Amino acid sequence: MRPTRLEDFQGQRHIVGKGKMLNRLILADRLSSVIFYGPPGTGKTTLARIIALQTKADFHVLNAVTSGKKDIEEVIQTARQNASVYDKKTILFIDEIHRFNKAQQDALLPSVEQGLIVLIGATTENPYFEINPALLSRSTIFEFKPLTQKDIMAVLQRALADKDRGYGYMKIELTDEAADHWCSVANGDVRKALNALELAVQTVDKNADGVIPINLEVAQECIQAKALQYDKKGDNHYDTISAFIKSIRGSDPDAALFWMAKMLEAGEDPRIIARRLVISASEDIGNAEPMALVVAVAAARAVEMIGLPEARINLSQAAAFLASCPKSNACIEGISKAQQAVRTESSGLVPEHLRDAHYQGSAKLGRGIEYKYPHAYPGNYVDQQYLPDDIKDRIFYCPTGNGRELELGRYLNRTKRREKNQKTGGNNFED
Repeated sequence: MRPTRLEDFQGQRHIVGKGKMLNRLILADRLSSVIFYGPPGTGKTTLARIIALQTKADFHVLNAVTSGKKDIEEVIQTARQNASVYDKKTILFIDEIHRFNKAQQDALLPSVEQGLIVLIGATTENPYFEINPALLSRSTIFEFKPLTQKDIMAVLQRALADKDRGYGYMKIELTDEAADHWCSVANGDVRKALNALELAVQTVDKNADGVIPINLEVAQECIQAKALQYDKKGDNHYDTISAFIKSIRGSDPDAALFWMAKMLEAGEDPRIIARRLVISASEDIGNAEPMALVVAVAAARAVEMIGLPEARINLSQAAAFLASCPKSNACIEGISKAQQAVRTESSGLVPEHLRDAHYQGSAKLGRGIEYKYPHAYPGNYVDQQYLPDDIKDRIFYCPTGNGRELELGRYLNRTKRREKNQKTGGNNFED
């Protein structure tokens, strides 16, 4: 059911729709080197085959799983003959190009750079991670999106109606519920839906009227569970973790639990999830709710002690709690400002009264003599300088008005140095 014409190509309207750059390049047969990047079953190979039928160039196909450097060299040699003898372009399509190692990718570079071959590379992995920068810089990257349910439905209907390549010559009765289920469970991969249709047609007996009935129950059996788009080392791994952390940061426990469930269902290492929870507890919540770090560390420890599947309960408790906590990034901003001061603003010289006074001869050197012990004063506080002289008035930690930090801010603002900061635009916790 692969379409052979660009107008029959389903999906990817953002790159091959009428008037789009790739559409114009294909129709004008002026294609330059490109990388097609996207999930399986979204049309990368199909579009390359359409280009093969559309172009007047000599078209060659390699698969990086089964091909090597020798195969590349043979195509390059053919390309030289095409250019010198026939004045003809050569297009090389390499499926799963990310599986080529650095040496194999480097073998392509001179020919691509000289324009001897036009490269079409297809990959399910992020090309910025998997393909040599020099090759990337000479190619245009087109990202393929998962097909919509509407796109997949159109392909199914075409397969049922096409008498030459599909099942148009047979009597098939596909219910709306069954078709909708396939479109949903295919998860953007049209091949899954077509495979399910093929399996149903091959295994369901005809009824008395010679019709093959495909209902929801049959559809569910033929496609089974939804296959998750998740690669532990690829984009989906990082994208899902990103969505997980951003959901916690955005105080949405339902979304946080969903993304965590996706990772667990896909077989993600629970320790990776636990580590991200521990980081988020300080990065996004901090002292607005100090218990967040305690809960996150306890969940991480529980993962080590118990393991899956039970540890999913500990992780879900931590994720739901963190997402429900008041938020503050004051700690991360504080340490970032302090590190910047260490690098560029201060000598870091420890004031005399803060220096260690326990070693022999320290008193003669005046070390620590004028230090005031806070616990010897009312309220366990006494005003004295703790920062180096050159940044003695700097404020790094600025508590927010959220959660427990409201109380911390009020306590800290009793100090003279903090009081001075309030008059110059600091946080006011007295309102």
